[in-house]
Amino acid sequence: MSINDPVNEFAQMNPENPKLDLKTKLAYGAGDFGPAITGNVSIFFLLIFFTNVAGIPAGLAGSVLMIGKIWDAINDPIIGVLSDRTKSRRWGRRLPWMLYGAIPFGMIFFLQWIVPRFSADQSSNIWPLFWYYVAIGLLSQVFYTVVSLPYTAMTPELTQDYDERTSLNSFRFAFSISGSILSLILAQIIFSNISDREQQYLVLAAICAVISVLSLYVCIFGVRDRVLAFEAKRTQNEQPASIPFLEQLKIVFSNRPFLFVIGIYLFSWLGVQVTASTIPYFVINCMGLNDSDVPTVMIAVQGTALLMLFVWSSLSKKIGKKVVYFLGMSSWIIAAGGLFFLQPGQISLMYLMAVMAGIGVSTAYLVPWSLIPDVIDLDEFRTGQRREGIFYGFMVLLQKLGLALGIFLVGNALEAAGFQATIPGQTTPIQPESALIAIRIAVGPLPTIFLICGLFLTYFYPITREMHAEIMMKLKARQSKI
Repeated sequence: MSINDPVNEFAQMNPENPKLDLKTKLAYGAGDFGPAITGNVSIFFLLIFFTNVAGIPAGLAGSVLMIGKIWDAINDPIIGVLSDRTKSRRWGRRLPWMLYGAIPFGMIFFLQWIVPRFSADQSSNIWPLFWYYVAIGLLSQVFYTVVSLPYTAMTPELTQDYDERTSLNSFRFAFSISGSILSLILAQIIFSNISDREQQYLVLAAICAVISVLSLYVCIFGVRDRVLAFEAKRTQNEQPASIPFLEQLKIVFSNRPFLFVIGIYLFSWLGVQVTASTIPYFVINCMGLNDSDVPTVMIAVQGTALLMLFVWSSLSKKIGKKVVYFLGMSSWIIAAGGLFFLQPGQISLMYLMAVMAGIGVSTAYLVPWSLIPDVIDLDEFRTGQRREGIFYGFMVLLQKLGLALGIFLVGNALEAAGFQATIPGQTTPIQPESALIAIRIAVGPLPTIFLICGLFLTYFYPITREMHAEIMMKLKARQSKI
């Protein structure tokens, strides 16, 4: 068979893989709506909650999530492998994890925003609070993995079409960013109507937890039929040999395109996390605005990212995922440079930079997650097995590593620069010039370095649309012989 035009040939060979209907795409997208609400509340507010509400020093606050990474390095791949091996006629491999993990996930998230009173003396309260948030953080990360990893691993199961996967991810991240925007709108409403800072976060956490659980169940029942249809086909075609866990790890990390994808994603997410963690401090301390202005700036970023998702998805079909990534990151890098030099009073310029950053943030969401299913198809071609769980396990691990490392870097940089944490019940202190410079570096030059590293890896990423179509043709030919 000629492979001069592999994309068209694969489409002709694969008529039984119909395009996803709108209902399925919407249901799948809803699965990221809830975790995005809880995740983005943590991204935007957790560090400032620790320092300005719980009264934990910035360095200790930044260390809370990093401690959990020792466990997370084991937790994510293990749950990924277990979800690959899960067998349920009624729910398939992925959905049981989401079904039974959704409610504990919401409950643990809420507990993360409680400030226990271990002692009347604030100085004696710091270390008990630190260990409380470490323990809750560990549990939160486990249940986040339980619901989010099987969810993300469903992408290549719902469709095997190269461009359709980009479209599916655009729906996913449209819901994800919408969830982020909703959390910011809720934060703005709650912060404007409740004066007590501790109560603000408790109310916000409770509402977000309920929405998160409900959206997960919408996804579970909305995609179930499509997932079970894929499962029936997979069990019929998959080679039955079982590969030991350590051997799977060896195969995963010998997959060269996968190494590129995880590098691209890690640097992209570090840029997102460092910027998101720093913006509240930048708006309040460098621009001289109020706490209630923080959600408005973030909505400008996330709203732009939401609008651009479908623009980038459409453009990627014409100019490719690499070019889309380069265009988006270039806009973000210009914005980061502009934010570094902004001065109090330049509010219009601040919002312009927020919009330009949002243009890049959308590609940081969309492109890496659109590349990973193609890597999994290559792995199936080489090994004869579908192992989405272990690949997505490392992607989720990197997402949380980026989140934790970003907060760790920002928190320790602020403490080293002399940032003063707020004592509960007192006004926010005036920060020294050294802390203001550290905030500017964290919102400008630091994420720029990460984004440039991601661009370098994207340039050399090897799987093209034509290469993927050829892989799928060979897989189809192999399956037809079984």
